[in-house]
Amino acid sequence: MRPLLHFTAAASHRQHHSLRRHLIRTFINARIKWVRDPYLDTAVEREKNLKPLLLLKTLILSQPSQTIPLSTVSPMKPHLHLPTTAKKFIEKYPSIFKLYLPPSKTMPLPHVKLTQKAISLHHEELLMLSLSHYRKDVAERLAKLLMLARCRKSPLYLIDMFKYDLGLPHDYLLTFLPEFPEYFQISDMGFRDSSGNVVLGLELVSWRKDLAVSAMEERVKSQGENERRIKFLMNLPRGFDLENRVMEWVKEWQNLPYISPYENAFHLAPNSDQAEKWAVGVIHELLSLLLSKKTERENIFRLGEFLGFTRLRFKKALVHFPGIFYVSNKIRTQTVVLREEYKKNVLIERHPLMGMRNKYINLMNRVLRRGKPIRSGFVGRKKGNSFIKGGRRKGDDNRYRIDDDDDE
Repeated sequence: MRPLLHFTAAASHRQHHSLRRHLIRTFINARIKWVRDPYLDTAVEREKNLKPLLLLKTLILSQPSQTIPLSTVSPMKPHLHLPTTAKKFIEKYPSIFKLYLPPSKTMPLPHVKLTQKAISLHHEELLMLSLSHYRKDVAERLAKLLMLARCRKSPLYLIDMFKYDLGLPHDYLLTFLPEFPEYFQISDMGFRDSSGNVVLGLELVSWRKDLAVSAMEERVKSQGENERRIKFLMNLPRGFDLENRVMEWVKEWQNLPYISPYENAFHLAPNSDQAEKWAVGVIHELLSLLLSKKTERENIFRLGEFLGFTRLRFKKALVHFPGIFYVSNKIRTQTVVLREEYKKNVLIERHPLMGMRNKYINLMNRVLRRGKPIRSGFVGRKKGNSFIKGGRRKGDDNRYRIDDDDDE
């Protein structure tokens, strides 16, 4: 563990003044306005309905016949996070789902199955998810998430909240964790839920020093910079104007020592600038671990509370640094995005699973006209020709392209 800041009672007046600069906020009453970022809003909105669609796809394929009665899906709307009725949702995506009446029945009930295109895409996804290097990458991301907690473990309900963002299989307890006994074990969290039941958690078997390196530290190492004077990348959107006194505060704040999110710095005064830099570092590292570099704000708050941070502390960290984090209000929730990982509305470094999800999005955005599938609208519009239908850019790898063949 690297040493943190230490001050003695015999410090000089100058040292005392420096201590005060580190402990007080100089812009606590400054108003930091929220400015909409249309590019990052597009990045968030583009994945609208993707998660419930994938949940429904998994449910259908879990059936022996790979079909399911519509009447069975409808009551599961809350569990599947469907934004509308099951029937309307299914009919909205005819390139993914197909409603039909089973033959050889007197009064058949409507069933739903996947189109051939969706099944082919699912098989391609399964092949990628089975690759050993992909599974090891996900295991390391999960291990680092557990290492953010001092106890090296987290309740399973919190892991489930980040399951989609980390790229874990839906049945990871049975199909994924047994592959990594040297990493993980199920353990008792030592407390009970509101119903009096024992809360189970996922525990890291042992601390992994090789993984206790944050994304910020990796960046400065690769660039040969001073690891104790790490500065966060700031990228304010067009039209954003911080007050001069706030800009001065941010410059001083950036020069404070960087404390790794894998260190314990709860001894710092919670309202100090140094403690805020550590809290920002924890949120930054969490978002860096996620495949899309974004997640719902509520997920961040709930994990923060388990780690020992108050909601107010994390909320201030998000509000005070709009150049680091962007909070989007799209798709019926608030989503926190790590700005530095995006160039306009496109992820700079796309994880293989994000490439697969992009294929599902492209297939979702196709509609039927006269029985033939076509593209539906533009995603990520931009003047000129740098963006084309489906959100693809010129030069994008053809692996992410969806053919325009008929589904059947």
